[in-house]
Amino acid sequence: MSPDAGEIATDDVAVDVGRREWAALLDALERELTTTAASAADATVPATSQTAAEVPDATAWTEPTTLGPVPRALVGRASRLLAAQRDRLAELETERRQTLEHLGALRQVAATDEPRGSVYLDASA
Repeated sequence: MSPDAGEIATDDVAVDVGRREWAALLDALERELTTTAASAADATVPATSQTAAEVPDATAWTEPTTLGPVPRALVGRASRLLAAQRDRLAELETERRQTLEHLGALRQVAATDEPRGSVYLDASA
């Protein structure tokens, strides 16, 4: 076996390991996106301890530094995931704006309520 053949075999193993690591990362990101989208769809259901437990913890994502570039075979999948994440981000922004509008309307209604008790205390009586 020539030294070049050994280097190629080692490179192939490294490429395969890198592809598996990238696939695992994409799996995790897709699963998180699916879970958050599903929990948003259930937002009309009142929260209980059981449904609250299903919502994933929000953790800051950090870019993996040991994976190297995305393998060519996974570029399409990564691009589709990025597009889906951007779509979800746009949905969240729309929901945030709607929530702020609803809160503003509730505050306006609350501001028109009459006080329910004495506002001043007559200490001279």
